[in-house]
Amino acid sequence: MKIAVSATGPGLDADIDPRFGRCSYFTVIDPDTMEFESMENSSAAQGSGAGISTAQTIAGMSVNVVLTGNCGPNAFQVLSSAGIEVVTGISGKVGDAVKGYKAGGSQATTQPNVSDHYGTGGGVARGTGMGRGMGGGMGRGMGKGRGMGGGMGMGGGMNSGMTPPSAMPPQPQNPKQEIENLKAESQMLSQQLSDIQRRIDEMENKGK
Repeated sequence: MKIAVSATGPGLDADIDPRFGRCSYFTVIDPDTMEFESMENSSAAQGSGAGISTAQTIAGMSVNVVLTGNCGPNAFQVLSSAGIEVVTGISGKVGDAVKGYKAGGSQATTQPNVSDHYGTGGGVARGTGMGRGMGGGMGRGMGKGRGMGGGMGMGGGMNSGMTPPSAMPPQPQNPKQEIENLKAESQMLSQQLSDIQRRIDEMENKGK
């Protein structure tokens, strides 16, 4: 068996990247021996179709299971058609996630849990929230996007304002699922803030 995990960096101690199609790295692991191979996700910077492209790459690697924070409908369809089990709502460290799955602590997802533009600005509005933009430069801002009940939105884009609800109907969540989704969203927000700060530092250093 091979398990592919979306990650923010290489190795088993890296954090889970809550994004599937635009994750920074993938680590493919044999859960029996914990031998692994980490690789950068070449589809992460694509303008569109990143989820499909990433899913096709994973499907070509004879992977049996994908562990990730969130997976949109296009990527989910490609993975499911290839017979790959998808488990969303995963957070924490890569190695711990694989051990948890092996111990039976994670269950397969039967449907995508975000829209096909999650992480790039399309987002899913849940509850009564509409995504409120917190725009930033260089296309890395936290603009219109995914409202979580109260309406805190995040995703790509440079505009602030109201995001129309996604065509994808909101799915009922139990408290555990909601907690995992909030953890995954918090991780993605932290990663985006880190990317923004790194870009600011690069630009300030060039200006010196």
